[in-house]
Amino acid sequence: MKLLRQFLIILIICSIGEVLNKVVHVPLPGSIIGMILLFILLLTGVIKLEMIDEISKFLLDHLAFFFIPSGVGLLAYVGILSKNLLPILVICFVTTVLVMVVTGLTVQLIKGRKAR
Repeated sequence: MKLLRQFLIILIICSIGEVLNKVVHVPLPGSIIGMILLFILLLTGVIKLEMIDEISKFLLDHLAFFFIPSGVGLLAYVGILSKNLLPILVICFVTTVLVMVVTGLTVQLIKGRKAR
């Protein structure tokens, strides 16, 4: 019963994010708005971490399961993907390197500021 209550808290916040997306017309997906809202509620203490800790651990433990629909959806576009394989691979490689460089520089910057 506790797990269901925690799941409902997450589900309600996600639903509020979807409704806000439709009402306010913000150029963000409703799921992202819901995550931001959950973050704010956790920061302000409106929602305590203990109120969602078990369901959060469960969802993180089974995160790979949630990528299955996306992977299956990609199978519908194998023809398009195979025609554009080289540009897609180049984009993946360049963006991966870019993210690694920016992350490394950010960590170095933060460590340098903490050292001072």
